[in-house]
Amino acid sequence: MLWAGRMRLGTFGILVMLVHASAACEFGPFPYSVTGIVCRMTKPAALLLNQETAQVIQTAFRNAKFPNITGEKSMRLLGKVAYKLTNIEVNDLSIEQSEVELKENDAIHIAIKNVTASFKGTLTYGYAGAWILQLFHSVDFEIESSIDLQINIKLMCQKNQVAADASDCYLTFHKLTLHLQGDKEPGWLKQLFTDFISFTLKFVLKSEVCNEINFLAQVLANFVHDLAANFVWDEDIRLDISLSSVPLIKANYLESHHKGLVLYKNYSDVFSDSVFSPSLLTESRMLYFWLSEHILNSLAAAAFLDKRLALAIRGEKLQALFEMEDTEAQRKVVQMIFQGTSYNDSVAKVWSLAYPQISLQPEGTVVKSLVAVEVSIFPPGEEALMVLYMEKEITVTIQAAYAEKKLILHPLDSRIEFKVFKCTADPSGNDPSIRNFLQTIISVTGIPEVISRIEQSLTSLMNSKGLNLFEIRNPEIVTRKGYIIVQLDFSFPNHLLLDFLENRL
Repeated sequence: MLWAGRMRLGTFGILVMLVHASAACEFGPFPYSVTGIVCRMTKPAALLLNQETAQVIQTAFRNAKFPNITGEKSMRLLGKVAYKLTNIEVNDLSIEQSEVELKENDAIHIAIKNVTASFKGTLTYGYAGAWILQLFHSVDFEIESSIDLQINIKLMCQKNQVAADASDCYLTFHKLTLHLQGDKEPGWLKQLFTDFISFTLKFVLKSEVCNEINFLAQVLANFVHDLAANFVWDEDIRLDISLSSVPLIKANYLESHHKGLVLYKNYSDVFSDSVFSPSLLTESRMLYFWLSEHILNSLAAAAFLDKRLALAIRGEKLQALFEMEDTEAQRKVVQMIFQGTSYNDSVAKVWSLAYPQISLQPEGTVVKSLVAVEVSIFPPGEEALMVLYMEKEITVTIQAAYAEKKLILHPLDSRIEFKVFKCTADPSGNDPSIRNFLQTIISVTGIPEVISRIEQSLTSLMNSKGLNLFEIRNPEIVTRKGYIIVQLDFSFPNHLLLDFLENRL
């Protein structure tokens, strides 16, 4: 499954990942045909993530590098008055309100209202007049401001991944007050400098803050891409998440489309028969992931080539497998197979002989696989002896769910067909009791045991990518013919964005 796993971002990052404009990318005439993964974020999720915008704006103000501001003005009697504002930095900042709006087929509009910012620095001024040759003074200053921000984030596709453009940024000043040396009372000097540096100061603040916001948008966009790529990458197996088509920006949701081709050593994955259509997804949940059946088959093939589809069962697990019921017939068959050898001196190996075939159907995920089972014993003082070998074709239907931060795989039904059967306790293969017993334990405990191991492995993998850091509510995994949909609501772990910004900037 592909989850969007550890999403340490606010509006500028998450929305950038989900929506991509195709300005610098070329797509074929039928781009949906090569779409393997789709992500849709609805308006409620965008509103939730917009609550984290304050942290991004605060970081933009604090990281903005304000240049020195210089100027001069001719004054009657005083001659020319020159000034320089240096060491400008943000002293305090608060944000009252942030709103987000999705403009269909255009951009993400973010309105930040009532940003109260305090700046501090040093003002150096001097003047040359008819009677005074030259005189300079330096005083500390503080600027109180009240600002509204309007940001339109346009998104471009470059090198098949997102690039964010937040340069469409406007600052509206409701208040800009200059205080000198902490003096809050107006005086002629304060009035003089407030009047003729106000315009320059507003221009510099707008330029530097908007530049920093644009920079953060690009940093977060790159981070999201790297985060998503890492989430679908495990050792030598990974997915190509480059864009496959122009994304959709609707009033109620954002949607991005990705190729999802499996990349593994020399394994070549080709896909051009996707059944995706935007109408397959609804708008009732916060987040949707659509995955093609082709992806699951390709991942299964890569796992087979990487020799991951193998399992060894020993000791108590092996005992539980062969002693699921305490009957005389069971004890007799076990004695015949293991020849009195302890379970601790025995091992059962299970592995796939060919690529598993996966079919997504309304009733669940149907997995068909040719599997080999080998049981060997290690009698004390003797060489290892293979006492059982069989090859069987197993078809099992599985339903998947996610609860309490764990993936749950539930087998509904299974069919088993023996292809090869060799047992030292039954050289002729004519004893039905052994084969019937083995078929029963494979169905009742063998298949659930293998699925349980896969379940634990996938849960551990997803948690290692940070999925367990999110509060996922009411997740549903819905299978349809040819595709699977993961739909959920979530709560954003707000400390993660702050951690990211502190660590990366």
